[in-house]
Amino acid sequence: MILLSRRSQLAIAAVVDIALHARPSPVAAKHLAARHDLPPRHLETLLQALVRVGILKGVRGPRGGYELARERRRVTAGAIARAAMQEAGDDGLGPAPHSRLVDDVIGPEVMRASQAFLAVLDGITVEELCRRAQDEAVFGVMGIDGDFTI
Repeated sequence: MILLSRRSQLAIAAVVDIALHARPSPVAAKHLAARHDLPPRHLETLLQALVRVGILKGVRGPRGGYELARERRRVTAGAIARAAMQEAGDDGLGPAPHSRLVDDVIGPEVMRASQAFLAVLDGITVEELCRRAQDEAVFGVMGIDGDFTI
């Protein structure tokens, strides 16, 4: 069973992809979408949500795209997942149940489990995921590895 929504998984993958490919120029959404076999418009709302919370930075212009807003080691998978979940909302799920069983028993336990799950994701940085992606050569052999901070 997968506990993380597909949207959250995609958000983490997008941020790691951008961290790996945003040097020397930002990553265009269409290139990101092509690498993940998705329609370009599918990613735009997700990428904009990540910009709003300060994980990504949007760069305008003909060579524009997305890049990390802060260093890889300062961005966690938990923060990315929270941003994706916050933006998604529960709109497509229908009305919430009104039940004491859900409110008093199941809900608090699910919340506790969710917090524990996100706490584990908070311990995983984009830097670690980038290193693992490079070790696994998921995009083939990459160029110079560096996270230059000015």
